[in-house]
This record gives sequence, C-alpha cells and structure tokens, in this order.
Amino acid sequence: MHHTDDEAWHVLEGALRFRFADRSVDVGAGGTVFVPAGVAHTYEAIDARYLVFLTPRLVALIEELQRPENRESQGAVYKKYESDLLE
Repeated sequence: MHHTDDEAWHVLEGALRFRFADRSVDVGAGGTVFVPAGVAHTYEAIDARYLVFLTPRLVALIEELQRPENRESQGAVYKKYESDLLE
C-alpha cells in the first residue's frame, strides 16, 4: 500500500488480476485500473503486456527494492517511500 502515491495500469494485451481487501478484479486488453493512494492492492499479469503509471517516489521505491543488498530489509525500504508491504 502506498500512503501518498497513486498508480495506474493500462492493459495492452492479455489480462491483469488485481486483488484488493474486499474483491478481485480482472482487467483485459484496453482496460485501465487506477489505484488511489491508501488503497491496499496487489496484481498479477496473465500473459500480459501493460503500461504502469508511477510517481517518481514509486519509481525510486522499485529501483531500491531491486538492489540485491535490500532483499532482507524490504519493510524498511517500503517505509522510506511512504509505503507498506502487507501480507
């Protein structure tokens, strides 16, 4: 969950499956999903090509999470970027 940043996805091919606290949503080619700040979510790509729209803070979060030295301290990295990794 990102406390201060929105994000969005636009599906070009295939589908994305989004899971929220109260529901799951499948979005096919041509569909767009907007997730406002503060909404817990996760997603999976199902043979998909898609565009994701991120704020600079979320780009920095992803870049830092991909560094090998941060694999063990993901929770702290999420907090640094005003996000939380939920179960």
